Amino acid sequence: MNALRLETREDVGAVLRARLAGFVRSLRDSGFKVGLAETSDALHLLQTPFVHRQDRLKSSFRTLFCGRLSDWKKFDELFDAYWVGRGVKSGVKISGSSPRKGMKTIREMVDVEGCRQDTIAGDVERQPGEEDEETGETPSGRREGASVAENLGQIDFRKIEDPEALKQAHELAERLSRSMRVRLTRRDRQKRKARRLDLRRTIRHSIAHGGTPLELIRKGPRQQQLRLVVLLDASGSMNNYTGVFTRFVHGILDNFREAEAFLFHTRLVHVSSALSERDAGRALDRLGLMAQGVGGGTKIGEALADFNRWHAARVIHSRTCVMILSDGYDTGAPDVLGEEMARLRRRCRRIVWLNPLIGWEGYEPSAGGMQAALPHVDLFAPAHNLESLAALEPYLAGL
Repeated sequence: MNALRLETREDVGAVLRARLAGFVRSLRDSGFKVGLAETSDALHLLQTPFVHRQDRLKSSFRTLFCGRLSDWKKFDELFDAYWVGRGVKSGVKISGSSPRKGMKTIREMVDVEGCRQDTIAGDVERQPGEEDEETGETPSGRREGASVAENLGQIDFRKIEDPEALKQAHELAERLSRSMRVRLTRRDRQKRKARRLDLRRTIRHSIAHGGTPLELIRKGPRQQQLRLVVLLDASGSMNNYTGVFTRFVHGILDNFREAEAFLFHTRLVHVSSALSERDAGRALDRLGLMAQGVGGGTKIGEALADFNRWHAARVIHSRTCVMILSDGYDTGAPDVLGEEMARLRRRCRRIVWLNPLIGWEGYEPSAGGMQAALPHVDLFAPAHNLESLAALEPYLAGL
């Protein structure tokens, strides 16, 4: 029972963190100047007894987030609309969508710890035809979930509806990126060892160590390690794939010594520091706070322009592969995207564009943005399931 309480408490904390990220976004949309420092302080407040007192939490948030008289006048209405559910129609929309049906208030989130224990202890009332757990037989719903999990490698991510299967897909995507890194590192070492030994330089360098050749120096130019720079589209049209891709990118950054990650929608965000967290849960929490506006529109050309101007010189070298994960739907001008892709192509070794729509039957890259980008892409490949992600490994190994 203690383990059950702990797990439930962690679930409540994750929900509150996600709701706080959405509330901060709504405040910013309403003209509030809210930064990472205020968001971090608000997160600490949610871990105090104030979370049980709605009036005290509102007062604390008001003091924390309101820096102008206009903010104070608007705050109560925004707070009640978002957290309590009063005046929802007048509340600010988040990421272009209205408040979802069934959204819980703070008290409902906190009180769920007590009520969920009763629910789990007594289980949900069984529908006619369900099997009893004491017989050892699995309910039909769980059998369906298990059968889905067995074939996750071939299933399009957008067709995975079972929450447990989707969770397994996230874990498999991260595990896949880690195993890819291990094999790519091994191959890279074998390539370096294949060069002939430079005996003269090895002996010269051994003098400093008393004649012991601690370092073997080989002939030929020293190759730089493969570096991956990932640009992940987090716009609304990518909602069905962003979760899996984020876990895949987290695995890459957690294991690739030479890797950087950026997330874009209507703007570009450098998220390497967030996704470099070894714990996936903490990484995604930090990402949610950094990348406000996820799920809206997308301006790929403008995002690439920001990347080329502010980041490319720092993160790209001669053995860099730029990997773009996007469906190619751009609300900006196609010629801007084409120009920025050409500029990016001149800097890096390869550009890989992974598009989940390629796995759809009858898909053709007819969108203006995609047409402008394709002449500068070295590999245009699908990314709609785990098998398509795994197929990327031989290409990376050949760079």
